[in-house]
Amino acid sequence: MSNSTQTLAAFLSALSYDDLPEAVIERSEALFLDWLGCALASQGMHPIPLFERYARQIGPTTGRSQILANGERSSAYFAALVNGASSHMLEQDDVHNGAVLHAGAVVFPAAVAAAQDLGRSGRELILAVVAGYEAGIRIGEFLGRSHYRIYNTTATVGTLAAAVAVGKLLGFNREQFIHLLGSAGTQAAGLWQFLRDAADSKQLHIAKAAADGLLAAYLTAEGLTAAQNILEGEQGMAVAMSTDADPRRLTDGLGSRWALSETSFKFHASCRHTHPAADALLSLMQREGLSHEQIAAVTARVHQGAIDLLKWPAPQNAYQAKFSMGAVLGLVAVHGQAGVEAFAQHAYRDPRVVAFSGKVRMQLDAEVDGAYPKRWLGRVDVVTLDGRQLRGAIDAAKGDPGNSLSRQELEDKFRRLVAFSGAVSADRAGELIARAWALREAPDVALLI
Repeated sequence: MSNSTQTLAAFLSALSYDDLPEAVIERSEALFLDWLGCALASQGMHPIPLFERYARQIGPTTGRSQILANGERSSAYFAALVNGASSHMLEQDDVHNGAVLHAGAVVFPAAVAAAQDLGRSGRELILAVVAGYEAGIRIGEFLGRSHYRIYNTTATVGTLAAAVAVGKLLGFNREQFIHLLGSAGTQAAGLWQFLRDAADSKQLHIAKAAADGLLAAYLTAEGLTAAQNILEGEQGMAVAMSTDADPRRLTDGLGSRWALSETSFKFHASCRHTHPAADALLSLMQREGLSHEQIAAVTARVHQGAIDLLKWPAPQNAYQAKFSMGAVLGLVAVHGQAGVEAFAQHAYRDPRVVAFSGKVRMQLDAEVDGAYPKRWLGRVDVVTLDGRQLRGAIDAAKGDPGNSLSRQELEDKFRRLVAFSGAVSADRAGELIARAWALREAPDVALLI
């Protein structure tokens, strides 16, 4: 067994609520609010009803855990499954730049479902969530850029992050956490190939990561044993899924560096790889007083990951548009924003957006690629119709830790998300916002939502 795995497991087992800085607790409540809005906003959107019907068909129709998008009850496993799918539907959930991990979409569905099932408090949920983020982010960084090129990190690493959160709710010791990582890691899967076909697999990835992480934890609690060195073993995850794994990342700053606080909130409702260029273009247009009609061409200077994932130059629906640099830049140029409403109404239907999209191309940039994934730089070159050549640059996209969303902006985002789906009324949205900011005071998570 590797020393890194032992050290990580020892940290997870010993971590207590009293160890958490106030800033980390506050950030956990903000992340909870952000996740809740994302999950509720997917109500009725394809393919979420497919997951809901599957839960009714196979799982129990009663239970202590809640399926958020439809308000039904089920077992913890099926609640985690459906809520995981819901959490990642609108591309608005949080992300950690260095790990390229959407931790909230997998950690919260598993942890909330288990906390409701087990009758845990808000403080216990916060502690579990922190453990899941701290482990998941470090494992994502450990597996490196090569992993993300083929595998959806939120699906693979997300399974372990979700498992750790539930394991913390179950009060695991060091040995149990080692077995838990083994059972979660052996289930980890999720390939990017689905993007070539605009398939629904991304929701399946996240659903399974949340549910399988919970499964690993519940079975570990019953005594199921697993690989003792799933991360660094000779037939483990690093060997199978990475060519640049760095074991030092697994224990980097445990107890002093709070990786959860490094997460970014997503401002635009699109693939995170589009955000830096979108913000750089917005900044340039505001600085120069440009309208979209005055722009002849845009070159987005990007890292390789953006080129690998943004596969839709001419999207045919809103979801494809979220993975199209041209569509996203077209939205921000024409409408000034790329929120959920803009994608639903304009991303592939507005002829001005479609026309602008045709002016956009991506180009690999050595500076941007060298900074990634720790820093996601935004660089755009613009040629105007009157022949001017202009450059826009931002070093921290809106929502990054250095340019984060304020408490009011997070509340506004939550209200926009739930209004988009009609999941809850404006008054109910206000109640949920208040409960999120008081998560640490909740005596029972089952009463929270």
